[in-house]
Amino acid sequence: MHITLIGAGFCGSALAAELLRQGGPQARVTLVGQPETFGRGVAYGAARPEHLLNARAKDLGLVADAPTGFADALALGEGGRLGFLPRLAYGDYLQDQLHQATAQARNFARIEEEVIAVDRVPGGFRVLLGNGEDFLSDRVVLCVGALPPQRLAGVGPRLAVDRRYIGWPWQDGAIDAIAPNARLLIVGTGLTMADVVVTLRQRDHRGPITVLSRHGLMPLPHLEAPGAPLELPPSVQQSLRDHDLRGLVRTLRQLSAVVDDWRRLIDALRPHLQPFWRGLDQADRARFLRHLRSHWEALRHRVAPKVAEQLQALQDRGQLRVLAGRLLRARLGAHEVEALVRPRGATSAWVGHFDVLIRATGLDTDIERTSHPLVATLRDAGLLGADPLGLGVDVDERLQVRDRSGSAVPGLYCLGPLLRGQLWEITAVPELRAAARTLATRLLAQPVDSDAGQPALRAAV
Repeated sequence: MHITLIGAGFCGSALAAELLRQGGPQARVTLVGQPETFGRGVAYGAARPEHLLNARAKDLGLVADAPTGFADALALGEGGRLGFLPRLAYGDYLQDQLHQATAQARNFARIEEEVIAVDRVPGGFRVLLGNGEDFLSDRVVLCVGALPPQRLAGVGPRLAVDRRYIGWPWQDGAIDAIAPNARLLIVGTGLTMADVVVTLRQRDHRGPITVLSRHGLMPLPHLEAPGAPLELPPSVQQSLRDHDLRGLVRTLRQLSAVVDDWRRLIDALRPHLQPFWRGLDQADRARFLRHLRSHWEALRHRVAPKVAEQLQALQDRGQLRVLAGRLLRARLGAHEVEALVRPRGATSAWVGHFDVLIRATGLDTDIERTSHPLVATLRDAGLLGADPLGLGVDVDERLQVRDRSGSAVPGLYCLGPLLRGQLWEITAVPELRAAARTLATRLLAQPVDSDAGQPALRAAV
């Protein structure tokens, strides 16, 4: 069986390691990814030295049966295992783990190239590369990660192509080109914003920074040391089993008033969230996204204590201002960006003047609006169906992709954040490595169509 993994970040690396470990020589594995981030992915390949991980070192092992693998590889002591290390160090670890898992495997191939299309052929798929070559594969797994950011709604056409609008903060030199005294408007108040502000602080930025989101919720901090595990009370467990969203929120609010730290409560929920989400109907999922999503993500996706301290220090001295509201319009003025903002709950709006507008709205999984070349091509060809709530790809319970008509596409799978519509909690290392193990087992257990032939790399016709 020939299995091709498209995307060489965390998901592609974890799945490749699992397939080689479980399948032995019976499976051929090809990992395809961009050369500049191969083995690291964008999350760790585009990081800067000042960017810290948002999880403790002890929890970040690549494979499910070695959750402490990252801390073990660095021979960290107890303090280091509980700490939040630089993201670049984790990228180095991922590359090293991929090398160790594949170095002696004769049934493994790495292709450092962009995949531009995947076509169905009898018995499998034809994978087309950006260099004009193509090859055949029995199975294909999309491990592309989150999608590239879309242009902010309300940004005028002239501003959209001007250097004063930064649509992706980590594009080459974008942050470094900002003048130290520039007035900044950052749209988004989550983890991406935190990274941007930390980088600005590292560069001794002196100008005012305004950050804006619908609820104005900043990332909350981890504690220096984690609390003891919490056992969920029967009332919470019953709401989870019944897939009762209203009841769960009500019991959690009651419980949060008596537990010593809310983080223990959030962490105790994590193992239950995927089955809970799967059991919610479409109306409850939409209700959660409309009313609770921003609050949940502020509680769930926390930052390292050091990062929280830096953000708070900038707020305390008045350099960083946090606003709740919407960006209605942004356009180029004579020498600046004019932004029309409506504060949350207000009927009127005000005009602000800034030197640079930065989009930092974070994770994007909406395949209907994406510009990602491969995902857009598969979508337009009808091979990828979209989650109705814009959370990614429509898949079945086996993580097999459904096409536009809702029918499963045999042999085409997905792993990573594009599964949020099916699983919701599928963006962090513990959930991703568990999903990689389960998917590897499923892929290897399925028979191969005998008519598929032996795939071979060759020039495209």
